[in-house]
Amino acid sequence: MQKFTKLSSIATPFPRVNVDTDIIIPAKHLKSIKRTGFGEHAFETVRFDSEGAPIEGNVFDCERYKDANILITGDNFGCGSSREHAPWAISELGFRCIVAPSFADIFSGNCVKNGILTVELPQGDVDALVLAAEAGHEIHIDLEEQTVLCQNAKYDFEYNAAHKEMLMAGLDEVGQTLRASKAIGSYEQKQKAATPWLFTAD
Repeated sequence: MQKFTKLSSIATPFPRVNVDTDIIIPAKHLKSIKRTGFGEHAFETVRFDSEGAPIEGNVFDCERYKDANILITGDNFGCGSSREHAPWAISELGFRCIVAPSFADIFSGNCVKNGILTVELPQGDVDALVLAAEAGHEIHIDLEEQTVLCQNAKYDFEYNAAHKEMLMAGLDEVGQTLRASKAIGSYEQKQKAATPWLFTAD
């Protein structure tokens, strides 16, 4: 998993509230667990009409936001059913950070497992960042300092300490566990000595 320390980028403004995981990645596309191939279907109903034709002016295919790594969105983002495919799809669109007034708990947990930082800020601050994104201003995210900088404005955010450590180290839960590989190996050796029959091949 890629480390997240600092990020400077323009942002895509999508200030819609209550965006659920079926809007992020429709259930009909949840046919794989390979973590890839979902970006083309991300926000499908926002990007394409019922005939599959691109919707003119949608922010996700707008030329001016094509290099954005930050998504600025509305309250209660990622609500609805739990699906890790949602952050996979968002990541494939190039987003490494999402800023919103609030997130669904399961969604934000899935994001940190996939290297995406979710930043919660008050609605007024998010509104200001939406305007900055629409104007094409670069936004600077510093996870270590837990700050968002844009033009002359600075916004501080709270973040779970354990999740911060994971992102800054570039480790998911498996990677975190493997940090204790020596202790795990020592336990296995003791267990083999105490209960050798559990380790005997048929």
